[in-house]
Amino acid sequence: MKKLLLSFLLSAALLSVQAQKKNKTVQPAINPVDAIKTEALQEIQANTDAYKKVALQIWEYAEVGYKEVKSSALHQQTLKDNGFDVTAGVADIPTAFVASYGSGKPVIGILAEFDALPGMSQEASPEKKAIPGKQAGHACGHHLFGTASVAAGIAIKKLIEEKKFTGTIRVYGCPAEEGGSGKVYMVRAGLFNDVDAVIHWHPGSENEVTMTSALANTSAKFRFYGIAAHAAGAPEKGRSALDAVEAMDNMVNMMREHIPQETRIHYIITNGGKAPNIVPDFAEVYYYVRHPKKDMVKAIFARVVKAADGAALGTETKMEYEIIGGTHDLLLNKTLGEVMQKNLEKVGGVPYTADEISFAKKIQASFNFTVPAIESSNNINPFKLVEDAGGGSTDVGDVSYTVPTVGLSAATWVPGTPAHSWQAVAAGGTEIGIKGMIVAAKTMALTAIDLFTGPAIIQQAKDEFVKNKGDYQYKALLGDRKPALNYRD
Repeated sequence: MKKLLLSFLLSAALLSVQAQKKNKTVQPAINPVDAIKTEALQEIQANTDAYKKVALQIWEYAEVGYKEVKSSALHQQTLKDNGFDVTAGVADIPTAFVASYGSGKPVIGILAEFDALPGMSQEASPEKKAIPGKQAGHACGHHLFGTASVAAGIAIKKLIEEKKFTGTIRVYGCPAEEGGSGKVYMVRAGLFNDVDAVIHWHPGSENEVTMTSALANTSAKFRFYGIAAHAAGAPEKGRSALDAVEAMDNMVNMMREHIPQETRIHYIITNGGKAPNIVPDFAEVYYYVRHPKKDMVKAIFARVVKAADGAALGTETKMEYEIIGGTHDLLLNKTLGEVMQKNLEKVGGVPYTADEISFAKKIQASFNFTVPAIESSNNINPFKLVEDAGGGSTDVGDVSYTVPTVGLSAATWVPGTPAHSWQAVAAGGTEIGIKGMIVAAKTMALTAIDLFTGPAIIQQAKDEFVKNKGDYQYKALLGDRKPALNYRD
């Protein structure tokens, strides 16, 4: 009887264990990389108010290229306060810096910009209204650019500090992107030579991974020297430098009929004399020449120089020119782009509150073209590789010819807003701009995590980089000149 009872109890216990196993829900294993990413997202979100304060302070500073003393110092101090080693004044540029944390490989770089544009003063208002006493404004959103990059770098630094992975994170403080070609000098100084991959972003009106190239660019100031004289009393004794500028501009404008249609040439007369009754003995014109191919930029720029020579000959003046900037097209990396796309989709877009929708409607009412839906700020554009170059230029192109590079655009502006507009300045000083900045910071941090934890991704990106670059040996389009630190004077 006892044996029968014992057998019954053992059988019941076995059936109970089997039933528990059968009914037990199998919990999926937690992906350690996903856990790390969650921590990074939480860290950036928790410090949003601090990064907002930094970004809006730099929006207030609105310092133009190579003059970003306070903006650069604020970023440097923020990084120092968070444990980075900062080297300032790199590449013979007082406002350029490199901030590093960690050691060994991989070395992942994040680019940070912070220069404003002249003549773009604007309040954070949906109506056009300059700020009294202020000339410049962040019409390209670089106050957000630099701050998001600093935020992403700090998030990665904390993960390295916690030993979640090993390697080196670097934040590159890059001045004077707007025409000053700051990164070109940093590339030329070898500051990216040991970097495995570079991450960047740019403010915009859409959320998308940047898979469209940029235009190669050469810019220069042409200076003409004539002879001053009384414009009415002794005009025959004068030789007008302004005549030379106008003759050059006329010849270049006629040349437009005989250059590839993808070319962009634009100029401003930066000095046309001081008084109408004085024959100007000095005049200056500032030119940009752009094309999707760097070799074509060189050829077209040479023709512009010939026009300047001809203008000087015809007006009996003397001409000299100074190369101010020069940037490569953007060498795209599909491997890195696909990684970033997944992370951007994970982070999501920029939703608006009711007040922000009202602000956006007022901004869009100021445009003279058809605008996208306001809610598109919350969308993520599909991944798409575009062969044709975009309409702008960037010195990120030179970085991309040195190391595998990937970037994104985040919706910091009201949908439809063009860059370099007062509407971009306005939105960049509001919560709309801050929200887009945080999307960018999070996406860059998650992409960096994939690179730190995925050596195969880095190798595949490097293989693609070598293939796409071919046998081209990088050479700066601005030659061996020193940084044009006074190009905004």
